[in-house]
Formats: sequence, C-alpha cells, structure tokens
Amino acid sequence: MKKLLFDFFPIILFFVAYKLPSHETPTEGVIFATGVAIVANLIQVIYSKLRFGHVEKMQLVTLGLFVVMGGLTIYFEDEAFIKWKPTVVNWLFGLVFLGSQVVGKQPLVQRLMGKQLELPDPVWSRLNFLWVLFFIFSGAANLYVVFNYDTDTWVDFKLFGLLGITVVFVIIQTIYVMRHLKEEDAASPSSDPETKSPEAKPD
Repeated sequence: MKKLLFDFFPIILFFVAYKLPSHETPTEGVIFATGVAIVANLIQVIYSKLRFGHVEKMQLVTLGLFVVMGGLTIYFEDEAFIKWKPTVVNWLFGLVFLGSQVVGKQPLVQRLMGKQLELPDPVWSRLNFLWVLFFIFSGAANLYVVFNYDTDTWVDFKLFGLLGITVVFVIIQTIYVMRHLKEEDAASPSSDPETKSPEAKPD
C-alpha cells in the first residue's frame, strides 16, 4: 500500500492543487496543477535515487511523458494534452508488457517480480497479460471520462477512479498469485508430511 501511495503522490498533489479555490476557471486550475505535478514527479525521482540508489524505468518514462504533455498543456494553455497523458502512459506500458511476451527470455512482470516470487512460466505469462489488459482498460476508461464529462469530473476520476481501478487489480493479482503459490507449495517435496526439511525444528 505504501508503494501504491508513493506512485500516486504526484496525482494526489495534482488533485489538491486543482481544488484550490483561487482558480477562476477549470483550465487555469489544470495548468497550475500540472506545474505542481511535474515538480512532484521530479521530487519523486530524486527521492528514489537518493533513498534506493536507483530509479525504476517506469518512473522515468512517466516523468518524461509528464514533462512533455504537461509542458504542452502549460505552453498552449490547453488542458487536452494533460488529459490524454494517463491514456498515453497506460497504453505505452501495455505495449511494452505485451512486447515482452515475445521479446526476451522472460515477460516483463517476471523480470520485475521474479526475485520475490517463484511461479511456473505459464503463470508468469498469464500474469503479464493481465497487466496488459489492466493498462488497456485504464487508458480506455480515462478517454471515456475525458470525452463524456467535464474537467472537474475528470480530475476526480484521475485520482479516485484510477486509484480504485489499480487497487481492484492489485487485489485480483494477489489472489491469482496466492492461488498458484499454494499449488506450488502443495506440489513441493517439503509439503509431504513424511518429509522433513533439514532446517525444520521440532515443536
């Protein structure tokens, strides 16, 4: 959950900055909030580098797109660019995850999570495809809100809607992974009641 909140840190600040009562128009609010979010993304990347010694590629891609789309929004004073940003980011990640199914020895989700989990290769492939579907759905949902609702609704969706979609997906992913972890445990020799691990201690 801490990781999720950290990832949504710029979006939370975008929401707060937009909701300030000093903005005369929604476009003015979006432009100001976009500037705040760009700075927040920079801070996030710098913190990751100082705290963990490295920055995830997904963070760098998000920062780059935020600077480009946000910069266009501020320069042209047109909120359309920043509204498209969540869709561009999600669909780009979806394309990368999909491409990793056929390029490289492992799907991208296995490269990211393989050190923490041991799963059969077919399970990694299905899990990777679930991420592809998640990114496609998130991007499409953003476009639906952009073209059918006003800016205030889109800002609310950008925080609460996308966060809700992400939380639901994480829960689904966790249930799926845990089910296969249990299957792996049941199939391992150590699960045999007559087999005792060398490190096992008597009760």
